[in-house]
Amino acid sequence: QVQLVESGGGLVQAGDSLRLSCAASVRTFSNYDMGWFRQAPGKEREFVARITGSGTNLDYADTVKGRFTISRDNAKNTVYLQMNSLKPEDTAVYYCAATWKLSRSRSDYHYWGQGIQVTVSS
Repeated sequence: QVQLVESGGGLVQAGDSLRLSCAASVRTFSNYDMGWFRQAPGKEREFVARITGSGTNLDYADTVKGRFTISRDNAKNTVYLQMNSLKPEDTAVYYCAATWKLSRSRSDYHYWGQGIQVTVSS
């Protein structure tokens, strides 16, 4: 069983930055590929970024490429999402998730955090 807890969300203005953290309660964190997803009101949950267990393979949605950076610290059992140049359209609940299968599909992720709100005002 993997428990995931997100932190670092909040209300910011357009152009600001935020860093989300996701702490995992699991014995061998590096065994899991990790992803960030987001869900805006009235929309489906969408892929944002993913990272392999070793941290060497990264992937981003086109909407955030160049602005967001995913990283992880396996010694701290934590994955991060650094979000720069935030836009109002980035407003959503952000979720971290864990999988054994590197994927962009939310159906491939086995464990999910509770989500954290990020609101970007214009």
